[in-house]
Amino acid sequence: MKVVVIGGGPGGYVAAIRAAQLGGEVTLIEKEYLGGTCLNVGCIPTKSLLHSAELYEEAKEAAKYGVIINDIKIDFTKVQERKSAVTKQLVNGVKGLLAANKVKVVTGEASFVSKDKVEVKTENKSEIIKADKFIIATGSVPAKPPILGIDSEKCIDSTGALELKEIPKSIVIVGGGVIGIEIATLYNSLGSKVVVVEMLDEILPMMDGELTKIIRAKLAKKGVEIFTSSKVMSFKEAGENIEVSVQMKDNSIKVFSGDKALISIGRRTNTSSHSLDKAGIKHDRGKIIANDKMETNVPGIYAVGDCLGKIMLAHIASAQGEIAAENALGQNKEFDSKTNPSCVYTKPEFASVGLTEEAAKAQGVDYIVGKFPLAANGRSMIMGEDGMIKIIAGKKYKEVLGAHIVGPRATDMIGELSLAIGMEATIDEVIETIHAHPTVAEAIKEATLAVEKRAIHIPNR
Repeated sequence: MKVVVIGGGPGGYVAAIRAAQLGGEVTLIEKEYLGGTCLNVGCIPTKSLLHSAELYEEAKEAAKYGVIINDIKIDFTKVQERKSAVTKQLVNGVKGLLAANKVKVVTGEASFVSKDKVEVKTENKSEIIKADKFIIATGSVPAKPPILGIDSEKCIDSTGALELKEIPKSIVIVGGGVIGIEIATLYNSLGSKVVVVEMLDEILPMMDGELTKIIRAKLAKKGVEIFTSSKVMSFKEAGENIEVSVQMKDNSIKVFSGDKALISIGRRTNTSSHSLDKAGIKHDRGKIIANDKMETNVPGIYAVGDCLGKIMLAHIASAQGEIAAENALGQNKEFDSKTNPSCVYTKPEFASVGLTEEAAKAQGVDYIVGKFPLAANGRSMIMGEDGMIKIIAGKKYKEVLGAHIVGPRATDMIGELSLAIGMEATIDEVIETIHAHPTVAEAIKEATLAVEKRAIHIPNR
């Protein structure tokens, strides 16, 4: 079985490896860099920079813990060098894994000629590759809205924000989604004056509203200015700065000035150059249409990850990549997004899985809620952190429907609750699982106990 995978990001390389494991003769075509956006200009470099920023902040606070550090400063060149080194190591790891699984890697851009052939344009030539099955994993690119002045070099996208040579004195961030808020966290921690402008009523609109307010308050306390229900009207260079004209919530116009303006209003599918129509692949303005088996309307052609235009997360792409590969090689698997966690690497971290309270209400779900403040958790207190864990359960059967965490290590802890949702675990099954002490994770049990007003370490009201 000859399988061609188009795109070498988290969806593509995982699909290629899984298809090879199942006996496929696999060719992976990647036009730029293995690892895709995530490894090269997304998840990994962002988190590397955020980790350096977090260490810098912790060093400044170390005296509270009896640790005296003199002359604390940031060497941004070394911060960037370490980011690049981490990225390079992980990309080389992907190359090694593909080689170990005997996946042939072709550097070039693929476009469909027919439903069983693609043309691959490499640096020196063009060739036709025929296959039995195709898996499209071409990812996404930053969206660029048609706003006056946006072509200024001082307007940068997320890639540009991760590659700055110097820490900006000030930055205006357009968009209060995950990318915008993580970049706001990064440069605020490094000393930049940060303004965030969001068109919707609240930042992080897909996350639980109650916990989002905690994150917003934390950012505000650190000096990040956030303006919601506000629309950017234009950009204009003014000497060394860029001026951002914004229509505020009250319809007044306010101008914000910064060294840079980050455009982070989301991403769009990267499918325009792949000649989908020549293979007869249905799409909605570039968003490929696939079923739960990850198969398009053309039998034998699958699509995964960001190119579907739905949930644009690396771990979703990887999960879909495995399913597509397995189905391409004769299995019958379906993708289910209910265990999909969403993570925001703020300070403290924010992680979520399953139904938010807003979604439960909108869907008419009969639910109950338990909450536990991390200020009452010993491990969090030791770390000088706080936050909250919130559990949403079905009222009749007490099954876990959603979980939301703001606090230290939230992104590491959410996996337990993804598993609980996937296994349709009840709150009693979570409660009866012994959690180690002292850990932040034991607060999961407390929040679950609180669903029935049984929490041990807070008064139950």
